[in-house]
Amino acid sequence: MAGVRECVRDGRECGGVKAAGRSVRGGLRDRLAASDPGLLRLTAGLRTVGAVALTLAVLAAAGFDVTHMVAGAMSAMVSTFAIRERQRGAQAVTLAVGLPVALVSVSLGAVLSERVVVGDLFFVVLIFCAVYGRRFGDRGTALGLIGFQVYFLSLFVGASTGTLPGLWAALAVAFACSALVRFAVVPVTPAGLLQRLRQAFRARLAQLVSAHLALLDAGPEDADKALADVREGNARLHETALMIQSRLEEGTPDESTARLVQRRIADAEIAAERLGLLLLSARSAQRADTLTLHLPGAPAPEVGRLPGPDDATALLRRDLLALRALVVRTGTGGTAVAQLRNRLLGYRDEENLPPASPAVRDVFRGIGETARAVMGLRVALEGPQDESDDSPATARSREELEAEDAAIDAGEEAEAAEQPKGLRRPTTRAAVQVSVGSALAIVGGELLSTNRWYWAVLTCWIVFINTASTGEILVKGYRRLLGTVFGVVAGILLAALVGRHTWTAFALVLLLIFAMFYTAPLSYTLMSFFVTAMLGLLYTLLHTYSWEVLVLRVEETALGAACGVFAAALVLPVRTDRRTSELLVTVLERLAEVTEAAVGQLSGGPAGDLLDKARALDQALGDLRSATQPLTHPVTPLRARRTTARYVVALLETCAYHARSLAATAELLPTHPSIAADPRLRGAAGRTVRNIVTIADRVADEEVTAAVDTGPSIASLL
Repeated sequence: MAGVRECVRDGRECGGVKAAGRSVRGGLRDRLAASDPGLLRLTAGLRTVGAVALTLAVLAAAGFDVTHMVAGAMSAMVSTFAIRERQRGAQAVTLAVGLPVALVSVSLGAVLSERVVVGDLFFVVLIFCAVYGRRFGDRGTALGLIGFQVYFLSLFVGASTGTLPGLWAALAVAFACSALVRFAVVPVTPAGLLQRLRQAFRARLAQLVSAHLALLDAGPEDADKALADVREGNARLHETALMIQSRLEEGTPDESTARLVQRRIADAEIAAERLGLLLLSARSAQRADTLTLHLPGAPAPEVGRLPGPDDATALLRRDLLALRALVVRTGTGGTAVAQLRNRLLGYRDEENLPPASPAVRDVFRGIGETARAVMGLRVALEGPQDESDDSPATARSREELEAEDAAIDAGEEAEAAEQPKGLRRPTTRAAVQVSVGSALAIVGGELLSTNRWYWAVLTCWIVFINTASTGEILVKGYRRLLGTVFGVVAGILLAALVGRHTWTAFALVLLLIFAMFYTAPLSYTLMSFFVTAMLGLLYTLLHTYSWEVLVLRVEETALGAACGVFAAALVLPVRTDRRTSELLVTVLERLAEVTEAAVGQLSGGPAGDLLDKARALDQALGDLRSATQPLTHPVTPLRARRTTARYVVALLETCAYHARSLAATAELLPTHPSIAADPRLRGAAGRTVRNIVTIADRVADEEVTAAVDTGPSIASLL
């Protein structure tokens, strides 16, 4: 028993104690959860492959030919990925309405296939309506996507009025199979998805603690890599926290539970990020700048051995191992977990800190606060825990958490943002742009090929999806062209390998479809690669494959991307500079709101909905980060602008981190024994809020000449 206690004390696994061990199966599950939060990519891939496979099986059993099987497979794919609603009832309604939309679309495609001018004009009108439909939410987006893709499908398989009955049957089978797989074979409930996201958060939190361990042990030559791993761990943890935030409303039984989970997720994220900063400061000759944790590529500060007694590093390593074990064992109980928790929570009291330098003692305090956040997360996610093994420090932490939980209220409803109207509305502007670009793509595409001009239109359509500026469209078009070129090479090799073996080709198509949906959120280039490789196999199945066809695919893709960029640049353009400036103003406004509300509460003012304000700041910052991708892309020739954009985003991420910490501290005010309101803080911190507002005004209007105030630090003013 003494050996078991020693193993638990050191935070290591004891193979002879089943209750404390983690199976290989559990470790693989955690790694999968961390790499694919919520298993969203895996679910999307399995659903689509399942729907396509079931459709092919039914159509083959019914005696349909290869052309109708290809049409059914593509329809099943479209009807699966187009639907994005979160509630199952809404998904069922959209799927039911989508079938008649698909039948009308394929019928018009077949009827108009012999009327070139009328067909082209209708295609442009359809594209406009499909993009404009995004203003009506997820259902409008899905129905527009189904209408466009099925019309494209009719062109791809060469639909005619004589083949319509078979195509109608294939589409009906595809939608039915998609519904069966969605609701019965691979079902996803909001509560189940949220549970998987929580598991992913814990797994990524454990990975971040592992990165802290590597930073603790890193030598001077490994410091940059260790710091980069900590940066990546912070970013991945924050990404998962935002995903959980977006799913709380549907996945929790009531608003109170949602706010509790939101609070505990925020606590754990802030505590883990602060722990990394404290550890970096302890290893540096001078206190580390918070910006170091957020600026990609920034060199690590010069690191050396930890100051203080020689056993400080060994103690920190032991306790970081124990903290990681506490995180990964969140779903289990027992004496082993209780002993780990009690020891780490003891570091919240000064008398329990080991003898070391002030910087190292701060790291031990950080470990204690992170352990408290992990315990709070466990209580929020799993309910009341066994308190029989609590130490006095643990009991006190538990009382603090219970008091905080009781103080959480429903908060206030967010005000609806004023939406632009007319051509300023994003959906209207995008619809006009993509219609003009598609018209150009039709003309140019038919000059390249009178039979397969629609590939240019498809590319023009796709580069406008989820983009909002000319720069974003340019980057997306470049990535699609790059993926297409490499996909053509893969398609040639696969077509040569498959030959005339129909079912081998269909099996490879299923594999490529899964890879396409699994990699889509990670890399648009990879997704384009798998799409093009799959098309090579489909052409083989339709007996229309040739080297010339795949080369034409590249040419049409380049033409479509060029038409999309041309339309975005000349028709109601949104310049990248203008969009980033608008989003920068939004981020600064959100930052000012969070800071002012938190300072007000810490000054004795009324309680507000601080965490929701902090998450609104995070969402605005995420939008800005996406909008700056054209400026930070590796191929951009403007190196100075790339460096500036990365630096500004890193600065704002640092500000957002401090704002989240300030908001979390302010929400502790009613219950935490060591935090008290101080009316002097409002005046001392008012300069900070005014400066943020001044910067936002100057970004929004270059005519503003107000200066940024400087003065003594807040600490000196207090």
